[in-house]
Amino acid sequence: MNTAISQATPATFANDDERWTAVLKRDMSADGAFFYGVRTTGVFCRPSCASRLPRRENVDFFASTDEARAAGYRECKRCQPGGLPRELEIVNRACAALDADPQQRLTLSQLSDAVHVSPFHLQRLFKRVVGVSPRQYQAAQRGAALRDALQRGADVTRATVDAGFGSPSRMYDTAAAELGMAPSKYRRKGAGLRVHYASAQTSLGLVLVATTDKGICKIAFGDDDALLVDDLRNEFASAELIDDPKRLTPFIEQIDGYLRGKRQRFDLPLDIAATAFQQRVWEALRRIPYGETRSYSQIAEAVGSPRAVRAVANACASNPVALAIPCHRVVHKDGALAGYRWGVARKAVLLDTETHRESRDADEAIHPTADMDHAA
Repeated sequence: MNTAISQATPATFANDDERWTAVLKRDMSADGAFFYGVRTTGVFCRPSCASRLPRRENVDFFASTDEARAAGYRECKRCQPGGLPRELEIVNRACAALDADPQQRLTLSQLSDAVHVSPFHLQRLFKRVVGVSPRQYQAAQRGAALRDALQRGADVTRATVDAGFGSPSRMYDTAAAELGMAPSKYRRKGAGLRVHYASAQTSLGLVLVATTDKGICKIAFGDDDALLVDDLRNEFASAELIDDPKRLTPFIEQIDGYLRGKRQRFDLPLDIAATAFQQRVWEALRRIPYGETRSYSQIAEAVGSPRAVRAVANACASNPVALAIPCHRVVHKDGALAGYRWGVARKAVLLDTETHRESRDADEAIHPTADMDHAA
């Protein structure tokens, strides 16, 4: 898990009226979204600055500190807008404390003492900025350490100790959700696991679908069948991979129907591993209606972590099952398509297909007799 906490831009404060209201309220959630300069003093500040409030007619707004400096303003010495907001400094210190010794289990009380804030404030602040609680963060760190140790070939017992699980029983209670399989199987890259797969040509190029006995574990698009299979082999290097078009045909038919605009939903059982935060993001993605989009900021708001925009983007990028979890419906707040694991061109086609299907359905609802007249 990346411990560098990035400052994310909220989805609000889109116009000067909203920005001025945030300044009047000294709204800390607006810090980083914009800055304001005071013409009479030549100083620019954060929205939450505790300095005396200026008159509205003397205020200019800026999207970044560079813009404010370019306009001739200098930094406020009180709120120091050129540095990290105090909230992010606190969270960075908390992450550093948690990262210092992966084997140590810090309680919320111990962590709050280390960063000199109350447990309640730290819990709320940490979850808002990082997207998960300190406890979930530590669990993700232990899961990452366990994965690294197992991939290096360490035996399960040694990897358990090094990752800070304390005991094998505790590790087995929690690690399967992080790894997607039992740790012993993960160490052997899926040894003993049977994965059926097939690929087929679609309007978006080649699609590869793979399934375990529990459900779909991968849906990937590409232009080269061999590369798609190689990627699957890398993920499940020691699993038994079975090229099984007959078994996968019903699933591929659903995907093909979706791409042709003939269906809006899937009936696909999934077998995918996810962290607690990824689960929240992926569930939010599945709630986006067909034919609509949401911004990364809106998804961050929906999962209760408005500052975790970059973490949301990472969760979208790590989605292993294209379409089944519709990460293609997430765009920049200005409408730009941004990245897509299987190519921006495919993302554009998917959104265009969904939009036109929705428009056609709406038109048919308004003119229900059009097809009947044509048939007559």
